[in-house]
Parts: sequence; C-alpha cells; structure tokens
Amino acid sequence: MVIVPWQCHLPDGSVRTGGPPPPILFPGSFNPLHDGHRALAGLAAARLSGMVAFELSVANVDKPDLTADEVRRRLDQFRDRAVVFVTRAPTFVAKAALFPGTTFVVGADTAARVVHPRYYGGAADMARALDAIRGRGCRFFVGGRVDPDGRFVDVAGVAVPETYRDLFAGPAEAEFRVDVSSTALRQGPG
Repeated sequence: MVIVPWQCHLPDGSVRTGGPPPPILFPGSFNPLHDGHRALAGLAAARLSGMVAFELSVANVDKPDLTADEVRRRLDQFRDRAVVFVTRAPTFVAKAALFPGTTFVVGADTAARVVHPRYYGGAADMARALDAIRGRGCRFFVGGRVDPDGRFVDVAGVAVPETYRDLFAGPAEAEFRVDVSSTALRQGPG
C-alpha cells in the first residue's frame, strides 16, 4: 500500500496526488463552508495575487478524526467551486512540511492558537515550531473574527510574539469583517 501525504480534490470531482504545493491554502474544518470562508478566500486571492485552495485535515489537534463519510460530506460543499487538499496534518508545522512556501489563510482565532504555548507544551517548543514554519517559507494571512467576549479581533489584536510578527499579515476590520461562524450555523437560530 502506498501512503500519499495529501490528495488534491479538483472542482470537477477528480483526484490527484503529487505536484507543486499550492501558493495559498485555507485550512479549516468547513462544517459548514460559509460566506465568511468564501469572502476571506476572495480577499486573500486578491491581496496575494493567486488562487486559494482549501485544506481539510482528517486529523485535528482539538477534535476527533473525521470519518470517510464525513470527509466526503464536507468535500461535497466544494464541488464545482474550489480545489481542496485532504491531509492528515493536524498542526501547522505538519502543514508547512507538506506545503513549503505556502501562505496559510486563517481566522484570528486560529492564529491565536498558532502562537499559544499550550499547543506546544511550552514557549520554547512554540518557538521551535514557528522557526520551522518560517524555515519552510510559510506565512499566515489572518482574517478577523469575533472572540468569545464579542470583540472583533483582527491580525493586529492577535498576541503574536514580536520575533514572529513578520509571519502574520491580514486585513484590518475596515477591510474585512464577516460575523458568521460554522459553530453558530450548526447551532441554528436561537
């Protein structure tokens, strides 16, 4: 059996492996894909001058692995719309190893986790991880999000250590704000 690091699902439903890494990649769970994802992808494509592909990881640091049926259900949302890479890369260090030179499109909530020492076992391990991401030529394009306290946080509001500030860029609130979340959509009205 051959194990591939990723599968690339094209909008027409075909699948390929191999090839160059995407220059811009938007990782997420996309449960469901919504207007905020599409708007941020569109802005990233315009600002970074390239096509945005999406990434769905079967493995996630904070959630159980996705079943094959769940992966298919989530991929269906992208049919005739976008390229999706399916991986088993739960961390950005792993994503950077698979996709060197890529700019990752993330929300401010994800960016805050990328620079939070608890996800690494401490500040020294976090620094090693961010150094590895930088060493692979990867960066982050960060879209603002409303935090649990109801405040809007854009890239400037993420507590990125000064040493790594150059890895994170993104629009200010005046340029991008879409107050929708997959969690809220799953929970429905009320």
